[in-house]
Amino acid sequence: MGRYRIHVATGAWLFSGSFSPLQLWLVGERGEAELELQLRSTRGQVLVEEFEQDVPQDLGPLQFVKLRKHHSLVDDAWFCDRITVKGPGDLEEAAFPCYRWVQGEGVLTLPEGTARLAGESTLDKFQKHREKELKERQLIYRWATWKEGLPLTIAADSVKDLPPDMKFHGEKSLDNEHREKTGALEMVFKRVYNLVNPWDSLEAFDQIFWGPKSTLSEKVHQRWQDDELFGYQFLNGANPMLLRRSTSLPSRLVLPSGMEELRAQLEEELQKGSLFEADFILLDGIPANLIQGEQQYLAAPLVMLKMEPSGKLLPMAIQIQPPNPSSPIPPIFLPSDPPLTWLLAKTWVRSSDFQLQQLQYHVLNTHLLAEVIAVATMRCLPGLHPVFKLLIPHTRYTMEVNIRARTQFDSDSGIFNQAMSTGGGGYVQLFHRAMAKLTYRSLCPPEDLADRGLLGIPSALYAHDALRLWEIIARYVEGIIHLFYHGDDVVRGDPELQAWCREITEVGLCQAQDRGFPVSFQSRAQLCHFLTMCIFRCTAQHAAVNFSQHDWFFWVPNAPCTMRMPPPTTKEDVTMATVMGSLPDVRQSCLQMLLMRQLGRQQPDMVPLGYHTEEYFSGPEPKAILRQFQADLDNLEREIVARNEQLDIPYEYLKPSCIENSVAV
Repeated sequence: MGRYRIHVATGAWLFSGSFSPLQLWLVGERGEAELELQLRSTRGQVLVEEFEQDVPQDLGPLQFVKLRKHHSLVDDAWFCDRITVKGPGDLEEAAFPCYRWVQGEGVLTLPEGTARLAGESTLDKFQKHREKELKERQLIYRWATWKEGLPLTIAADSVKDLPPDMKFHGEKSLDNEHREKTGALEMVFKRVYNLVNPWDSLEAFDQIFWGPKSTLSEKVHQRWQDDELFGYQFLNGANPMLLRRSTSLPSRLVLPSGMEELRAQLEEELQKGSLFEADFILLDGIPANLIQGEQQYLAAPLVMLKMEPSGKLLPMAIQIQPPNPSSPIPPIFLPSDPPLTWLLAKTWVRSSDFQLQQLQYHVLNTHLLAEVIAVATMRCLPGLHPVFKLLIPHTRYTMEVNIRARTQFDSDSGIFNQAMSTGGGGYVQLFHRAMAKLTYRSLCPPEDLADRGLLGIPSALYAHDALRLWEIIARYVEGIIHLFYHGDDVVRGDPELQAWCREITEVGLCQAQDRGFPVSFQSRAQLCHFLTMCIFRCTAQHAAVNFSQHDWFFWVPNAPCTMRMPPPTTKEDVTMATVMGSLPDVRQSCLQMLLMRQLGRQQPDMVPLGYHTEEYFSGPEPKAILRQFQADLDNLEREIVARNEQLDIPYEYLKPSCIENSVAV
């Protein structure tokens, strides 16, 4: 007879506990024992219950724990964090990670948490378990097409169709509902207040610029018209992904006669290597939205900028629309133009930047990509797989977040259709064009920043922090992978891993191998690079383009969600009426502010990068690698804090404590 000490951990969130009796089986190498336990309900903290049970036979090292939660009148779902069991004598404590809802009368089998590759164990019990688990998961996690030609999504039309383990937990769901209600109420107050005030000057936006706002959004409010802040945003704003160093003058930059001096200035900066460009050609020809019967407008600007020795990036010229053979040469707007003319040109650029930031660099390149990674992981990698254990903390809430976002796109009453110039269907065309630009290199900062000529620029804070984070994540990934893959041949011979790779590239990303995505892994280095990309996209990159929105887009004139007048074809007769007639109206502005606050705020249950509480790995080695990852992140945190203290505008978005551990908002 032996005594077993069993610890059962229940999740910390609302309604995660249960009063139900629990039937539990300990399955060891030499036998199996059935136990009956009584759970206690918990709320607001992790509850660890300890049970001691005598077992008549020697079970040997434990391999599985099997669970069945009984219920009488109501099936009160129970969220089980993990179960640990200390056996008699010198047997090591065995951990059985769960982190899922237990409900119904079925039996849930949890394997011991040591990561194992397929076929690695001589015990076919583990192999049969992983095969059965994947068959069940592939029935639950199915692919669906949201829009033809775009990344596939989870097959769920609404949140209620999601598997329970992919839904928001209690507090997050309640917080989300509360924020939606308070945001809608605030919008009503702002619109009522402005019914009696004219919307005819830039100062009118001050009337709705209230409510929770950041220190930086106040600076944007004060300085948004400055050329220096305009240029700064291409390096370190909400969309630092478009700027690139010029290697020649763009072919679309046709200069009207009389601009020989500008050409000479551009060529001089080009020779010095200090000429940069931001080209919004992806927007050319996209049909603009019709909002409440009023036509909206889009443009496809080109901005030429110069980098001064001080690190300031300043605009030199703006072409709002590309040349058209059937139309006169479009005007080139200059800083020397009348102030309102130059301001209107910059405003068109900022509105175009809003569209690409939202759709290409935020929704497509982080949200939809993260969902492909999440669904493929659930379909192809069993819970025993080391890559599953590595990635699963970085997929938390992603599926529900994305379903909620798609509802906004597809609904006529959604914010995108009610406020954005790319709403009403234009966003689908833009997504298709952006999908064609979605290369593997563009998702990896070392390659992307090199391709865009942004390496080694002291004032490029996003670039600096992104590279540092990439290096830290890469060391973490390499540490974990090298524990389980002792050579390239082991990588090549892992059927589950290779299936996961194909599922992402060929299925989820719709045959993306022609854009550099792998269809197989041939080496540990190749695998580590891909996994680093996955984690970086789900964490750091999403933080950079999401949490920055409240700072840079909350003051609407700095990033208009739509434009209500056509782009100017001449530089004449630009008045304040022209500017205000182009900018969003009160309703559209309020909707933009509401969206930016919802997206850009830090979540109450935010989990910082690397500090997830789930322990999917067993054994000291993976835990030591995670602790080193956390130490590296803490060191970077201190470096960024010290640097930011010296800056007029601190760059906070890639500070590790500000990075969510998954696409969870």
